[in-house]
Amino acid sequence: MSKTLSFIAGPRALQIIRDEGLRPDRVSVMAGAAGGPKWLILGGMDRYIAGEFFKNRKKPLHLLGSSIGTWRFAAMAQKKPVEAIDAFERAYLKQSYSRVPTTGEVTGESLSILEAYLPDSRRSQVLNHPYYRLSILAVKSRHILAVESRPAIAAGMAAATLTNMVSRRSMGLHFARTLFYDGRDLAPFHGMKGFPIHRVELTYENLKPAILASGSIPMVMKGVSGIPGAPAGTYRDGGMIDYHPDIPFDPDPDRIVLYPHYTDSIIPGWLDKRVPWHRAHRKNLDNALIVCPSKSFIAGLPFGKIPDRNDFMKFKGRDGERLDYWRTAIEGGKILGEELCEAVASGRIRSMVSEY
Repeated sequence: MSKTLSFIAGPRALQIIRDEGLRPDRVSVMAGAAGGPKWLILGGMDRYIAGEFFKNRKKPLHLLGSSIGTWRFAAMAQKKPVEAIDAFERAYLKQSYSRVPTTGEVTGESLSILEAYLPDSRRSQVLNHPYYRLSILAVKSRHILAVESRPAIAAGMAAATLTNMVSRRSMGLHFARTLFYDGRDLAPFHGMKGFPIHRVELTYENLKPAILASGSIPMVMKGVSGIPGAPAGTYRDGGMIDYHPDIPFDPDPDRIVLYPHYTDSIIPGWLDKRVPWHRAHRKNLDNALIVCPSKSFIAGLPFGKIPDRNDFMKFKGRDGERLDYWRTAIEGGKILGEELCEAVASGRIRSMVSEY
């Protein structure tokens, strides 16, 4: 057993990995969850996956990201993915806010991060990547949530919170899932159902607005409107519906869905964090492999946790302390990447994997 990594697989993925290990060509989809600063613990694994594991791939590989998962994948899908991840991480660490930041301030910082690692000159690299096919999850706000007013959004989120406790499907009353997709090869999840949905093909003009929208948290950032090619309206964080994407990723039982994650659980929607009876459909994870830091590894980090968005409040006015903590987590993440590399290359993953 690994002291740092957990490998958790659905029954079909478990059988494949125990028989043959983890082979790049077996993977058809890679999923990326929302979670803000939590992504920092995944940097080492992301660098290995994009820089080594898939570097000789020929077949299309579908990336499905929500919120920060989208931002990670937009770095991976560049010509020099490790350099792009490095640039993303550096820019992310430079975030700094006033004591009571406005939505405009947070949006401005986010745009600066996006420009730092995905300048306009590299948009075509993502859209024309030889094997990555990026798909982005966002939501189109409905009714009062489409109004760019703090009281309106607060009222809309309160209503969404209440109805979601009764039924997760009620989120469709408040948001329409929006899938921005690479049109060169339709993904096996393209026909996903369960919520009202808009499907919008990615273009040079809408790539960056779609990425920004995917991470635009209500009441924290401004919504994104006027996205080229998308229905008119206000688009927000994909985590509202797809916090940890829980969909039928690929119906082919002989293909694997790789899910590099920061936790061993799947929480479908952002509002489901406090609704324990809303959990992932096990069938959706039948051929999925979740790779995540172990509980003991997380317990050994400062404060016994990975970075999260609450750190901005916890360390308000003490950015230096927050960054020391975050950098310690990043160093720990490098160990996760090294262990993933060793487990795959040696074949030890065959004995390390357990059933979800």
